Amino acid sequence: MKRVRCPKCDNYITFDEKQYEEGQQLVFVCPECNRQFGIRIGTSKIKETRKNENLDEQEHAKELGSIVVVENFFHYKQVIPLEMGDNIFGRYVKGSTINKPIETVDPSIDTKHCIIRVQRSKKGKLQYILRDAPSNTGTFYMNEILKDQDRIYLDDASIITIGATTLILRKANTEEE
Repeated sequence: MKRVRCPKCDNYITFDEKQYEEGQQLVFVCPECNRQFGIRIGTSKIKETRKNENLDEQEHAKELGSIVVVENFFHYKQVIPLEMGDNIFGRYVKGSTINKPIETVDPSIDTKHCIIRVQRSKKGKLQYILRDAPSNTGTFYMNEILKDQDRIYLDDASIITIGATTLILRKANTEEE
């Protein structure tokens, strides 16, 4: 199954791509906003998009680590690579300014929910520091809610919960214990 996003309202439409041949053009009508748009089955001339990202956790972990968004009722599995500095996580909304959007319909995730700061220690080791943005429903680390002033140093496989969504930290492979 494949998903396409409506260019007007960002609603996803799911369809079975195996029923069509490469090069065939499909026309969709968005059930939310009634916008009509078309796609062509096959390889895209556009750079790889989020929906076509390789979800191999090891690939992103080579650089600075990644956050794995566990698949649930609200969204598909996502692997979001981390970068140095503040990685601001929240629900994807068209036009938002966060740099690590989660594509979800989970209403309990704020558009700016939590922040994971990636920095180097004095010894040059990568550090991952979690804090609430602050959010309306709170950020949980290992099932404990964070206060606004809390700063938590994360380890590999740390479990973070925002809304009804679980995030798992995957540290960079180059990290030595």
